[in-house]
Amino acid sequence: MDNKLKKSLKFSLSIAVITFVLAAIFSVISSSVLSGVIWIIGLVIVFMIVFTGVIFDMLGIAATAAQEQPFHAMASEKVNGAKEAIAIVRNADRFASFCNDVIGDISGIVSGTASAVVVIQLANNFGYSDGSTVQIVISVILTSIVAALTVGGKALGKFFAINKSTDIIFFAAKVISWLEKRLKVRIVTSAPSSTKKSR
Repeated sequence: MDNKLKKSLKFSLSIAVITFVLAAIFSVISSSVLSGVIWIIGLVIVFMIVFTGVIFDMLGIAATAAQEQPFHAMASEKVNGAKEAIAIVRNADRFASFCNDVIGDISGIVSGTASAVVVIQLANNFGYSDGSTVQIVISVILTSIVAALTVGGKALGKFFAINKSTDIIFFAAKVISWLEKRLKVRIVTSAPSSTKKSR
């Protein structure tokens, strides 16, 4: 079997396992938190989950759109976050897969589950039982709003990701650098020189 195919299969399997674990964790946490708060707070949490998915989708696209050259100049001047930015760009496929497919898709799934909890809370707050016409209407409205915010937010995020890719990746790299120093762990690793061409 081709070595590249083996690496791809290994990465795909690891991403699948990570997604399974993170989805389970986020679902349990969101359901637990939402069950103990009023519906308005739950609604805010749902929008925060949607916003998280939009941000990570933007990060993934920015990583594939960014070029190494600006960060090499920063790295030569020992600018904080420059090395991490280069690592992100060189690992753009994996970084994008994690941001778009793992975090992005999990956010979509969890926001749907969280929305259902909020709908039940909202319907019960107004004295309507499960399965009532009012609950169905609330569910349709909230689902439509969440879908519109998700799609519209990602569309806007794509615009910024493509046109401001360097700034976005540099900001993300500085955050990662700060986390690595505080947590004493390596989040992004360097890779062989990228085959991306400079613009």
